[in-house]
Amino acid sequence: MRRAGLFHYGALASVVLLILWCVAWEMFIAPLKPGGSWMALKALPLVFPLAGVLKRDIYTLQWTSMMILLYFTEGVVRGWSDKAHAWLGWGEAAISVAFFICAILYVQPYKKAARKAAKDLLDKINQAR
Repeated sequence: MRRAGLFHYGALASVVLLILWCVAWEMFIAPLKPGGSWMALKALPLVFPLAGVLKRDIYTLQWTSMMILLYFTEGVVRGWSDKAHAWLGWGEAAISVAFFICAILYVQPYKKAARKAAKDLLDKINQAR
């Protein structure tokens, strides 16, 4: 499997896993209230970029890699503060890091190519003057 394919599937798998992780955490494993809590809705923003990640949309992967940092932050805070279920918070943080790394490494060659194309275009413009 090509490097890009590996990072794409890693990003896709980690965002799907994070959705399942958040819903299971807040509904079944350790809900804030018995029977589940509205906190499970925190997984909803992850559903929106799912189609773009599946289609390998560079723009979607870029903005989702920034959004995922909110889940990383929540995971670290709850991992540090919740003594009984700290592993859930640290798991959320780890999955977020996995997505972030895969998304950045998938997008990296495209960003390099865009920078090179912009530089080449600028060089052409400067030579034409």
